[in-house]
Order: sequence, then structure tokens, then C-alpha cells
Amino acid sequence: MQKFPMTAEGLARLEEELKQLKSEERPAIIRAIAEARAHGDLSENADEETEDEKNYRIVGQYEADMKNGSISVSSPLAKALMGRKVGDSVEVPAPGGARSVEITAVRFV
Repeated sequence: MQKFPMTAEGLARLEEELKQLKSEERPAIIRAIAEARAHGDLSENADEETEDEKNYRIVGQYEADMKNGSISVSSPLAKALMGRKVGDSVEVPAPGGARSVEITAVRFV
């Protein structure tokens, strides 16, 4: 069995999130997909290039939460950022094609 690093806070948050996903979000998504199929619409929005600044916190694989800016240490973005410094630009593979990310700040917490 492979082990993954995780904080106690991350474990508690994941357990709560799993409970919510199973009881609330999954049923809502199932209903939304059924409604979209009824209307013949299953398209998704395309990836979009922006100049927005975003903050990411690199965390253990199972405590990642992209909505809150926490990305998995094993994600393509985290792998591209690791070992880089302020001012570096990196290419990150994405479903819609590679995108360029510039590092504007680094903090260790």
C-alpha cells in the first residue's frame, strides 16, 4: 500500500467533504446531467487563458481542493511549480493544451 502525506486538518476536511459529496452533491449532479440529457446539452465550457493572479497551496494528494486553491503535490501544476523560483515561467499540460504560468511569489507555511 502506498502512503501519501496529509495533515490532520486535511483528513478531517476530506472526511466531511466525502460525506457531503455522497449525500448532497452527487444526487444534485445526477439530476443536472439527466436534465441536460433531456435537453440534448452535454457540452462543457472550454479552458480560457487569463491574466488573473491565483494563489495555490501544494498539499497531500487526498486533501487537494481546487475551489480553495489547494492543489495535489502529484498534480501537473504542482509538479511544474516544484523547485521553481519567483520570475520563472512554466508550461503546464492541460486538457485544452499547455498553458503558461508565471510565478510571482513563493511562501512556505
